Amino acid sequence: MDSSSLFRLDDRVALVTGGSSGIGKMIAAGFVAQGAKVYITSRKAGMCAATAEELGSACIALPQDVSSVEGCARLAAALGEREARLHILVNNAGAAWAAPLGDFPEQGWDKVFDINLKAPFFLTQSLLPLLKADREGGHPAKVINIASIEGIRLSALETYSYHASKAGLIHLTRRLAAQLVVDGVIVNAIAPGAFASAMNRNAREDSDRLSRLIPARRIGDPEDIAAAAIYLASRAGNYVVGETIAVDGGLALASTGATVEP
Repeated sequence: MDSSSLFRLDDRVALVTGGSSGIGKMIAAGFVAQGAKVYITSRKAGMCAATAEELGSACIALPQDVSSVEGCARLAAALGEREARLHILVNNAGAAWAAPLGDFPEQGWDKVFDINLKAPFFLTQSLLPLLKADREGGHPAKVINIASIEGIRLSALETYSYHASKAGLIHLTRRLAAQLVVDGVIVNAIAPGAFASAMNRNAREDSDRLSRLIPARRIGDPEDIAAAAIYLASRAGNYVVGETIAVDGGLALASTGATVEP
């Protein structure tokens, strides 16, 4: 067994949605370091371009809003104009909304579900021809859905649509995995815990308090989430199908889980 290149991504093409910041940027940086050519996309063209410049010539900005079926189709078409095949898709773009149960608005439900659950499905659907194009190339294509530990356990935050959408994404991962593995496309998910990002204000601004509630006694580092994504994207993860890996320092298993505000 040759394990020297087990985690390498040389000559692989990846697309990371929500790749201009936060967890998406962490994953994109990890892919670039392992030799991949990485396209990043987000709604904000300027931020997308700045991140691509920061990560180097192997990272290319391809801005697009994927919250609609039309946006997913436009992104797939734009990538298809540049690449004949796609080896790795990371469905990372996400949104959250918190409001008391009695006041929770339809807008907060629809926005979160459109980005967190509808976009991963329809973008994967739109990109299937590119994902299947390298079936004979010796490496299965990979789809990695970024869920959340809030799809596994509850937090104290009243993020009803976020909880439901991430739980749905975990189950959608299983359904897509069962369907696509026979076509040489492997689908898995990652459920991150507390990582400092624009969306996770507590991890960003109150990491000391939050760290005391996590069994590992710290919030996640960029290399923690990048390592999990590299594992699933690389040859190392070729026999893992339909799984959701919690990357959370043990938070999902902690007895304090129901009172934690990640």
